[in-house]
Amino acid sequence: MTNIIQAAIQDLDEIMYIDSEVMGDTSRGSYIAKAIELGGCISAREGDQMVGFLLYDTHFFECSFISLIIVSPSKRRKGYASMMLDYMMRTSPTAKVFSSTNRSNGSMQKVFAANGFIQSGIVENLDEGDPELIYFKSK
Repeated sequence: MTNIIQAAIQDLDEIMYIDSEVMGDTSRGSYIAKAIELGGCISAREGDQMVGFLLYDTHFFECSFISLIIVSPSKRRKGYASMMLDYMMRTSPTAKVFSSTNRSNGSMQKVFAANGFIQSGIVENLDEGDPELIYFKSK
């Protein structure tokens, strides 16, 4: 059974494990811990196993901005990112929700499209030669 809920600080080690699977290190530990403490982390569990997480804040022009959606590599393509996005849209503290991904990340672009997000702009020069595509959805 899948459970999508607000993450608690007790979940930090499991979330960090998933992040390190993807990033190869734990350099975002304090960033993730702060997001959890501020109520800006959603987690996905399959039974008792953490399978993914989503981080957001409301500092993007007073709108929600999803900064990370991470699913454990062994659990991808099973709908967890979509479930977390659905939960985010239902519980978002703001009516407008934004996120972004690199142009090279076709998989995430498909996830956004499948969940009703529309492309809303491009930011150049964050990652050399790989523009950031901004996505948007409204409640």
